[in-house]
Amino acid sequence: MKTDRLLMTAGGLATFTALVHILAGTPEIQGPLLDAPLPAPLGWLLLACWHLVSVALAVSGLALLWCARPAQRSRAGVLPAVVGLMWLGFGAVFVAVALAWRGPAGLALLPQWTLLLPVGVLALLSARARA
Repeated sequence: MKTDRLLMTAGGLATFTALVHILAGTPEIQGPLLDAPLPAPLGWLLLACWHLVSVALAVSGLALLWCARPAQRSRAGVLPAVVGLMWLGFGAVFVAVALAWRGPAGLALLPQWTLLLPVGVLALLSARARA
C-alpha cells in the first residue's frame, strides 16, 4: 500500500496552518485582546476560544497525517471525511464573515479561508477515493 498523497498534503497543510496560528497568531492576538476595553472574563474567554481553535487545528492536522500512512488506511474510517468537513466549515465561516464585514474586499482582509478550504477539499477528495 502507498501513502495517501492527498491526505498527506492535507495533513501537512493543516499542521502548517496550526503552527502559523499558534506561533504567529497568538502573539498578534493575545495582547490586543487582553488590552481591549472588554470585561476581563470576556477577554479571557475569547483567549480560551483562540486556544481551543489551536487545539482543533493541531489535532486534526496530526490526525490527517496519521490517516495518510499506509498502515492506517483500513483503520482511518470516516475520520478524513469528518476532519475535511470541519475544515470546510471553518473556511466557510471566514468567507461568510469576510463578506458580511466588507463584501468581496473582506476576503483579502481575512485570508484564513485560503488555508482552511484546501485542507477540507483535499481531505474529502481522499475520503471519496478511499470509499
